[in-house]
Amino acid sequence: MSTTTPRRERPKRTDKTATPTAARAAGAKSQKSGAGHPRHNGRHSQRWLAWVFLAPTILGMGLFTLIPIVASVVLAFFRWDIISAPTFVGFDNFAEVAQDPTVRVSFLNTILFVVVAVALQLGFALALAIMVQEKMPAWLRVFFRSAFFFPLILSAASVSIFMRYLFNEQFGVVNWFLSLVGIPAVPWLTTPGGSAAVVILVYVWQNFGFSFLLFIGGLASIPVETYEAAAIDGATGWRKHLHVTLPLLSPTTLVASVMAIISALQVFDQPYVLTRGGPGDSTRTAVMVIFESAFQRLEFGQASAIGVLLTLIIMAITAAQFRLSKRFVFYQ
Repeated sequence: MSTTTPRRERPKRTDKTATPTAARAAGAKSQKSGAGHPRHNGRHSQRWLAWVFLAPTILGMGLFTLIPIVASVVLAFFRWDIISAPTFVGFDNFAEVAQDPTVRVSFLNTILFVVVAVALQLGFALALAIMVQEKMPAWLRVFFRSAFFFPLILSAASVSIFMRYLFNEQFGVVNWFLSLVGIPAVPWLTTPGGSAAVVILVYVWQNFGFSFLLFIGGLASIPVETYEAAAIDGATGWRKHLHVTLPLLSPTTLVASVMAIISALQVFDQPYVLTRGGPGDSTRTAVMVIFESAFQRLEFGQASAIGVLLTLIIMAITAAQFRLSKRFVFYQ
């Protein structure tokens, strides 16, 4: 009589002894099932809320910045006077611009204006920033910061109209003060040199406040210990600013110079209101020629071509500044 041994039953696998593959599958399933988790829904709603707030800015930049830039570049290759349909002319607009003596004079005037105005603006702003930061108490610094920045928030056209009366040869206040010390009336706005000087002075007076605030911030970031160490080495007075202030302020100077040059290359309000580009073409700028070509002669293709050339000049000068900054800018 044979006996049979009972067969042992294998223990059933529980979740704790599940294979790694099954565990990963279960984890993936749990992640999918967690799509409706409150934290996930919160992040999703925050993402949509961010796009809602960004949408006006993105649409505004697209409609009023990106599309006009692209349209201007495309229009530079067409001849269009609004009345008739645009006609493709290739590079003819650029050839006409290169041969136009008024355009050449306007670009030359613009370059000369940038050289003189930016130099005066940065030099004047830096000198005043050093004086205000070092020679005045804290409560008085706040007053001068506001006072020097105030002209920048005024309308350039309204300031130019006011200055036009001040520099009038017949009844201007400036010539009246000069007459008190025996100086005859100066024809400020009727001679090439006088009109250019007035345009530069008015522009610098209204725009140096921004550079002034940049330099104030840069001076405040220079450690006091640096000046103390320089004083121990004998660097005092103007030597302190030459060997300490200017090198450590070079990053701020780079930013101020880039923004000042870009703004000066696009000057329009001051020469247009003060002199209308005259006498002759002595104060006519590149942006004034763009305005006259587009809205007075209805040559929008030529105006776009001038605008493209001016943009390329701005980009080239800005690239050269950043290229040179590798040698002359020192970061702490």
